[in-house]
Formats: sequence, structure tokens, C-alpha cells
Amino acid sequence: MKVLHVIDRMDPEYGGVCQAVRTIVKGLSDFEVVNQVVSLDDPKDLFLENDPLTIYALGPAHNPWSYSKNLKPWLIENVKNFNVIIIHGLWQYHSYVVNKVCKNLKNKPKIFVMPHGMLDPYFQRAAGRKLKAIRNILYWKFFERHVVNNAYGLLFTCEEERKLAHKPFKPYKPLQEFVVGLGVELPPELKPIMFEAFYKRCPEVKDHNYILFLSRIHEKKGVDLLLRAYEQYAQCNEKSENKNNEIPKLVIAGPGIETAYGKSILNLVEKSNFLRHHVHFPGMLKDNAKWGSFYGCEAFILPSHQENFGIAVVEALACNKPVLISNQVNIWTEIETSKGGVVNADTVEGTYKILKQFLNSTSFEKEELSMNARQCFETYFAVEPAAKKMLIAVTN
Repeated sequence: MKVLHVIDRMDPEYGGVCQAVRTIVKGLSDFEVVNQVVSLDDPKDLFLENDPLTIYALGPAHNPWSYSKNLKPWLIENVKNFNVIIIHGLWQYHSYVVNKVCKNLKNKPKIFVMPHGMLDPYFQRAAGRKLKAIRNILYWKFFERHVVNNAYGLLFTCEEERKLAHKPFKPYKPLQEFVVGLGVELPPELKPIMFEAFYKRCPEVKDHNYILFLSRIHEKKGVDLLLRAYEQYAQCNEKSENKNNEIPKLVIAGPGIETAYGKSILNLVEKSNFLRHHVHFPGMLKDNAKWGSFYGCEAFILPSHQENFGIAVVEALACNKPVLISNQVNIWTEIETSKGGVVNADTVEGTYKILKQFLNSTSFEKEELSMNARQCFETYFAVEPAAKKMLIAVTN
């Protein structure tokens, strides 16, 4: 069987969706499925030089719709060579043109849409997205509803995502829905070089406990409320009879510090004497430095306002690390059920309660959370079970 994955961007700098596609391709390949990817990246992009995947980069598409004149003729020429097409993500040219090219074909491949959280109602109600929400309503009416409702089926990473997809737009009438999960590969075995690489990027935390945030520095991720809750915990701890003598440092790793929001985060840190000495920004971490940050942390934290899956959350679980997350991370029920972390609301108060519950836990309780974290990964997020579900869905 040959599967074509169609996506806006495969550049790792763009985050979760392209990483999810890489994992899906790896899982399906283990079942002898031939996978190819077509994207709107610039063919001159450096990441393509050593990428192990077969990627047809048909950009550049440096415009709001990610339009490229190269994609439509490529699809017309090549879709006949595939049994299945999976559209990854919505609201861009690639989903529109796949539907347009394939809708009148006699022997067209099965077309699936994997929204990757892009039908989440958060994007319609977020305060800073009012104009985009109106745009989405119009775009849905004229274009995207046809992509979704004409597809052979929709593929979701978890049950929570599937439920939420029913809420924001009408008419929403997909022919079929499949919860296929999303497997995450096992992390590489721990090696001293990983710690060396991480401490080279973040020397301030060497010989200190720390909590790790590893994601884009973006308003959606709740970085501001994390800092406020962290400072609040420190202030309350100072007054407590059961004082925690050493509060773990906080590492905020990821791209985005140069944005307007990132600068506001730096300003928030700079104004606080406590935060200035306890919060560190090593930038985007890759390879050994990334895994060193995971293996060395006391816990992973992500108080996001919306997170469809959270690959970094699952990577932390795989490294035996408790995860401290909001209940807007769509896999929170699996984590809460497995007792592999602490869950609360995506507010300052909710994040404070997460930190307090974890940091005030005994050593035994933290060790139990760590063991549960790994078990949670193996039960819900390993690659092979997710790949089997995907294979069953697309061959249904």
C-alpha cells in the first residue's frame, strides 16, 4: 500500500504536526506501507538535505494561505500512484487543493483528514483571535467544510479531540471518524553526553533540580501564567512552616523568545528578583541537548490553554518524568487515569495547585509518579499500537 501525506510544512522548526507525521510514517513503515510526503517547504531548505523521508517540497509558499502554484499540477500527475492520501492540518491551500483535484476522479485514492487539533473550539473563542474566528467561519462555509465532509474519514489523535471537533462549525458531517492515537518513539538511551550538551546550553541549572517547560514560547502555551504561579508558590513557600528549602529552578526551552509575546515574558522575569535568578531560557533544544533536558529534570510542565496531543508531554512520560499539565491538553484523561502526573485548570491558580501538589510531595510519591509516567507511555502512546490503529482505519 502506498500512502501520500500532504502537509503545509515539514520543517522541524514548525513544531508538532510535522513531528507527528514523521512518527506516523515510521510506524506505518514497520508494516511495509510505502510513505511519501508532499509539502510546501522551500526545496532549498537545509533540513531537506539529510532528511530520511521522501519529501517533495513544492514551495516556497511564503504567504498567509501557503499557496504554491506547484502543488496542483503535481497532484494531478501523481495522485493516481497512491492508495491513500492523508491531509494533515486544515485552513491552508494544501487541504483545499487536494479536495479540488480528487473530488471528480473516477478511481481516486481514499482521502483522510487528520486535523491535528485544528477543529478545536479554542481557536474560535480565544480573545486574541476574533478576526481569525470570523475568517474561519467564512472559510468553513465556502471551502473547508467540503474538505472535511467529503473525506473518506477523519483521523483523531485522542477521544477528546474527536469530541471537541463537533463543536465549532456547522454543518459538520464527516462520513467516518477514527480515533487512531499517535505513537511516540522511545527516547534514545541515556548517555552522559546528553547532560553535557544540555548543560552547555543551560549551565545555570547544573547541580540543581529543575522543572522543564519545552515548547514554543507562545501565549497559547500559558508561559505567563506558569511564571506567575511559580512566583506565587515561592512566596507562599517562604511563609510556610513546611518550607521547601530549595525550590527547583524553571527551564523554559523553545523557540519564540524574540516575538512580542516572548519579549513580554522576558520583561516579566526581569521585573521579579525571584524569577530573574530562577528562570532560564536556553532556546530551542535538539538532539542530545533536548534529551539531556528531559532526563535531567524533576518534572515536565505544560499549562497550555489548548494542546491537541502534546508530543513533548509524551516524550517526558517515556523518560520516566511526571508531567504537570492543564486539563486543556487533550490527553489529560489518560495521564490522570494512569496517575503519571498532576492535572488542573489552565489558570494561574490551577497551575499554582499543580506546582504545590507536586513540589510538596514526598520522595516516595514522586518516585511513584515517575514509574506511573512510564507505564502511561507504554499503555497509551507507544508507536506500534497507534500504527496498527492507523493501518486498520485507512484500510477499512
